[in-house]
Amino acid sequence: DYPEVSSMTLPALHQHRVLVTGGLGALGRAVVATLAERGAQVVALDRAPAQAIDGARRVLGEVELGDPVAATLAVDAAVETLGGLDALVNIAGGFRWETLLEGSVDTWDAMYQVNVRTALAATRAALPHLLVPRSAAIVNVGALAANKAGMGMGAYAASKAGVARFTEALAEELKDRDVRVNAVLPSILDTPVNRIDMPLADTTRWVQPQDLAAVIAFLLSSDAQAITGACIPVAGRM
Repeated sequence: DYPEVSSMTLPALHQHRVLVTGGLGALGRAVVATLAERGAQVVALDRAPAQAIDGARRVLGEVELGDPVAATLAVDAAVETLGGLDALVNIAGGFRWETLLEGSVDTWDAMYQVNVRTALAATRAALPHLLVPRSAAIVNVGALAANKAGMGMGAYAASKAGVARFTEALAEELKDRDVRVNAVLPSILDTPVNRIDMPLADTTRWVQPQDLAAVIAFLLSSDAQAITGACIPVAGRM
């Protein structure tokens, strides 16, 4: 007889205390729900106004993560709710399609601010809580475009390449301090916004948010204890 599929067949996150940035977006909601299903205690934060979401013990809204002071206050509030912190998932970010000829130099700064600076500020605020005598993990959400940009994706891809290099550098910095740092590099996520923007696309080739959430859950779990500094493509069938 084969054993029944149960939570014991999934990467265990029992009582892991996790903070998820960008928690109110399509991917953020999927990650929060997935982590909670696997036993984690989760606080979500977002720039949008707070609202209840499945799996979150608390949602912190209207947080300007690019501001180090605001990031520290939000992280401290999350830690107070959770009683500590074992993991950070940096999802907060944004996208803008714009060619160089017809676009603005300011777009490059904006993409850095929303994709790189938010991860930097959240991580700096979280590190004092993660650097305790207990294994911890950080997962950053980059993009497959960090490896090769398409037309109109220069600013976005450059910022996501920054996330990848940040991941690698931080992993080296923390590898002897029992904090693992990895990134996932998804292709196109199957979200309502992407379906509106690309109505003729074959969405069966896209990545489902819950599938990417499962990869993130694995990287947070003890099953991934030998992995740090990795930037893992999650490309669907693109």
